[in-house]
Amino acid sequence: MSLPLNNFSELLPELHQNANWHLATIVAELNQLRTQWRHSQQRPQFLGKRNLPVLEIVQSIIKILSNALFPMRLGSADLHQEAEDYYVGLQLDIALNKLLSQVRLELIYQAYLNQPPAVIDYPFIEQEAIKRTQAFAVQLPTIRRLLDQDVLAAFKGDPAARSVDEVLMCYPGIKAVLYHRIAHQWYRQELPLLARMLSEVAHSETGVDIHPGATIGEGFFIDHGTGVVIGETAIIGKQVRLYQAVTLGAKSFPRDLHGNLQKGLQRHPTLEDEVVIYAGATVLGNITIGHHSVIGGNVWLTHSVPAHSHILQENLPVKTTQPQSF
Repeated sequence: MSLPLNNFSELLPELHQNANWHLATIVAELNQLRTQWRHSQQRPQFLGKRNLPVLEIVQSIIKILSNALFPMRLGSADLHQEAEDYYVGLQLDIALNKLLSQVRLELIYQAYLNQPPAVIDYPFIEQEAIKRTQAFAVQLPTIRRLLDQDVLAAFKGDPAARSVDEVLMCYPGIKAVLYHRIAHQWYRQELPLLARMLSEVAHSETGVDIHPGATIGEGFFIDHGTGVVIGETAIIGKQVRLYQAVTLGAKSFPRDLHGNLQKGLQRHPTLEDEVVIYAGATVLGNITIGHHSVIGGNVWLTHSVPAHSHILQENLPVKTTQPQSF
């Protein structure tokens, strides 16, 4: 039987008193689980506070850097060109100071994983954090030049594009590449956690999953974007175009004598200049796709092909296996 709304409101205080969450027990159990996890992972004590980069700050950094790189298109709505340089300088100062704080946290975290907190050289870490942030900052003009080429490649390669401004402001593939070019610089500065956090921000916002370690040449265009996956050791040349749901992945994962995955090996494809890969194609392993090649839609490719190749699904050999009896 339902109660009138006014009568239900009168009962709320009494109902609330009957809600017992058993918080003390839950908190104690969670404390025990955290302690067990830290012990099993041999985690050092982090001096009683969080010493990891913060996702929300990484998200704010990429937003501010985007504003600074393209102020009249991605920046403040009320910006005028006469104030453009002032605005860019202010945005960069804010972003780089935020980045410095996160670089410092990652370097402290890396140090904690390798040595006791008591022997960590904090003055050295501070100097190193400033050095790496400065090294990233001086790459921003290069990043802007690369992004200009990416935008032009998208505009020239998509008949639906009405302007380069539409491409920059609306295309998820361009946003993914913008984020990647910044994440890749962080990766090169040996800040893998920050770089991976930014790549996952791009993944969640665009549907494009590019590992920050992937090396990508100028004029790169991902059309439509959704579902594209590019692995850590992939190498992509100039003027390459990918369509949606393309995977540049690993074919296998070698293990050492103890059964652990071997990390750092070249395991993803190399695409030479002016390669086009159409929707749904899967290219796996440490193979090379020669320049000016075209890989058709839904192709599954695990071997290298020479320059000027045209690989279509209907031209691939069909492999059959004998049915198994059970």
